[in-house]
Order: sequence, then structure tokens, then C-alpha cells
Amino acid sequence: MTYLSRVRINPLRAESRRLLANPRAMHGAVQGGLPGESDERVLWRLDADNPRRPHLIVLTRSKPDWTHVIERAGWPEADGEHALVRDYAPLLAHIATGREYAFRLTANPVQNTTTPLALTPTQADRLAKLPEGRKPRGFRLAHRTAAAQLGWFLDRAERWGFEVPKSRTDLAAPGLTPDAPPATEATTQHASDAHEVRITARHRHSFLKGGQGAHVTFHRATFEGHLRVTDPEALTARLLGGIGPAKAYGCGLLTLAPVAGVGNGAG
Repeated sequence: MTYLSRVRINPLRAESRRLLANPRAMHGAVQGGLPGESDERVLWRLDADNPRRPHLIVLTRSKPDWTHVIERAGWPEADGEHALVRDYAPLLAHIATGREYAFRLTANPVQNTTTPLALTPTQADRLAKLPEGRKPRGFRLAHRTAAAQLGWFLDRAERWGFEVPKSRTDLAAPGLTPDAPPATEATTQHASDAHEVRITARHRHSFLKGGQGAHVTFHRATFEGHLRVTDPEALTARLLGGIGPAKAYGCGLLTLAPVAGVGNGAG
């Protein structure tokens, strides 16, 4: 079975501040919610669009217990549901071609290249140790701008089993908006290329692995919008397996929700 959890986090507690600021520490807390010596790959995401009420979202194969997180970083004595754990199977069973959903994804958009514009010290050292005549493997580089990150997402949506509909918002007709510049070919093209997705948060994280090991740096972007299913099998694989790298550090978890006003017939 697969379970989707939502855990309330109290941002005012000392342990909460440590977990919220350090993806490596949060990863440890997430793994601590699984029984025994589990080595399963877990997907998790921190939803902090409301900084006063952040939530930890986790997808696990085993049924988890979040008591330790609630006691150290939640409201253990307060009213309300501290951790919601639900079977993920009903949602997966309803995925079908043509269905539309609202989605959220926090991911680490990257590209692979053999010719980076500027080498990091680690990359330069790797090249220096390469035997003469051997071609270097590609370097994984982060997309750092919002435009590049959005392009990364849209370019890969089809292989992930869905499409993002074109934006339903058009440019105002000339003269209807006070002081609006006249429409040009460039602005018209931009409007026609717009899709139902936006980036709601972007962060750069940098820390030492294990507190004293190799330096880890990655860029994280959160995408929200609407999608339409084109390949249920491919989308299910991405829902369960995640999208992109840095999954241990809160990237890769794609979640879906019903779209208000959309009937979602079998289509």
C-alpha cells in the first residue's frame, strides 16, 4: 500500500525552526516515521505558503507514525488533527486520460551538459583526474532563473504523462485598459504561449552532507497549476516515484487535487 501524510508543524518551536531551515534534518525526521530499519525511498515536501501553519507532506509505502514529529515540532497538546494519514490507492485508481487536476510540485530543475560555462572546484578537480583521451561525463547544472525552471517543467510534462492547458487569461483588447501599451507581436505571442502553471516559491539550499561531509547545493522551485492526464501509467509512475533529483531533500513529490468546476468525466 501507499500512504499520503500531512503533518502540522509549529514554526515557533526550536526543533521546528531547525527542521524548516535544514532539508537534511527534515529528511532524518521523515525517515524516523517509518517502522524498523526501513530503507524505502520516501518522497516529502514542505508546504510553507502560510508561514504560520506550514505542513509536511509525505508519501510512503509503509504506514508511518509521526508521533515524534508532533511531540518535538508540532502542537502535541492542542486540539485538532495533528497528522492526517490516508491510503493513496483511491486517488491512483481514478486517474484516467482526459481528467484534469490541480497540482503542486516542488522540484530541483537541472540540466546535464559536458560544457559548463564555469566549472566549480569539484568539477575542475574531476576533469583534472580524467584519463587522457576519455570524454567527460555530463555535469548536472541547476536551472537558476524562473524562466529556465518553468521551461524545464513544460518541456518534460508530456513524458510525465500529462499536459498543462494553455492559459485561459488573454491580453486585454487595445484601448480597454487605461494607459496600456498597444499590443505587439511579441506580447501576443507571449499570451498564446502562457500555460496554467506558475512558480510560487524558489529557494537555494547549501549545507554540508552529514554536517561535515561534501558540500551540497541545490535550487528548489515549487510549481502550481492545472494539468490534464494524457498517459495514466506514466503519471502514476511519477506520482509514486517522484520527479527530478534531490528527492531526499524535499524535491520530487507531485500531488493532485480536484479542480473546482470541472466534472472530470471518464473522457
